[in-house]
Amino acid sequence: MGAILLVEDDSGIQKMLSIALGAAGYELIKAGSVKSGLVALSQNPISLVLLDLGLPDGDGKKFIKEARLFSDVAIIVVSARDIESEKIEALEMGADDYLTKPFGIGELIARIKALSRRVKEKDDSEQREITIGKLTVNLVNKTVTIDSKLVKLTKKEFELLALFAKNRGKVLTHTFVLENIWGRGYGHETHYLRVFMAQLRKKIEENPSIPQYIVTESGMGYRMSEPVSMIYA
Repeated sequence: MGAILLVEDDSGIQKMLSIALGAAGYELIKAGSVKSGLVALSQNPISLVLLDLGLPDGDGKKFIKEARLFSDVAIIVVSARDIESEKIEALEMGADDYLTKPFGIGELIARIKALSRRVKEKDDSEQREITIGKLTVNLVNKTVTIDSKLVKLTKKEFELLALFAKNRGKVLTHTFVLENIWGRGYGHETHYLRVFMAQLRKKIEENPSIPQYIVTESGMGYRMSEPVSMIYA
């Protein structure tokens, strides 16, 4: 696994994350600006980027836009900006996740692990199945099992679940999901998504009102993750 690139100009946060991520076994490369972050990304084997938005030489979204011209590295925005439009814009420009400051180190590491697994799975061109906790999605046979018991899904429900499973750990915006499942022109038909998400959760979640597999990211969309007990096992 490559290093984690931290693009953050706050020396206190740099020091805190250096200690915490170092203790968790991660190598950290630090950059304090958009420009130095892009240089570090282009010159080092980076597996994931932690990105602040308020940088001295420009908005962090500029980093996302330019990084996506030459890299598909996983990017987690870590910002104090808690405005819905900011989150959606960052995700639609190419960020994979968005974590609002202040945050817990445990949650940050859990999200890093989830995205790292997704990248590893994406690199496996022969991948047939994705297993998340007790849930297994077979992408070839288009079947779903929980604890080895078959779960009957409609075609659209399976397409939704497969999309989330293939992007586990990544926040998918409502527009992204709608356009990938229903097609262009459906990006604002959020009622489609609400209905199908409710149906899907009834079939795969132990308690649909407190989902563990596909969680709602307020103001952004949805993210697939393992149940909490699985993440910290």
